[in-house]
Amino acid sequence: MATKIDKEACREAYNLVRDDGTNINWVTFKYDGSTIVPGDQGTDYEEFTRECKDDIRLFGFVRFTTGDAMSKRVKFALITWIGESVSGLQRAKTGTDKTLVKEVVQNFAKEFVISDHKELEEEYIKNELKKAGGANYDAQNE
Repeated sequence: MATKIDKEACREAYNLVRDDGTNINWVTFKYDGSTIVPGDQGTDYEEFTRECKDDIRLFGFVRFTTGDAMSKRVKFALITWIGESVSGLQRAKTGTDKTLVKEVVQNFAKEFVISDHKELEEEYIKNELKKAGGANYDAQNE
């Protein structure tokens, strides 16, 4: 059966993370049968990483504050999590299904495809976002 997405519900969850007026910093998009729906949401990145279990695949939209001594900026990441125990067929299908998620999640600085918990480390993600962000005025301090 072809995968579908609940666009309206997913868009609402996506906008919660983008909205500066909320404290929601992440949301997941999970599979409910063959439909992608909003999953959990929260304020702490560690909570998000606990959602990424070895036997599931999910999409995460996460807000990070990056920057340097001269300016702080909000950057968004789209994280595709594919647990190590996910079957080959489901792994392959995740790539196709991500196009549905991208119809809703359209603004992000960097996209990640991750299946190893080490790559979910917050500092790693922030450093990658900082690299994608351009000028680094902290370079003189490194």
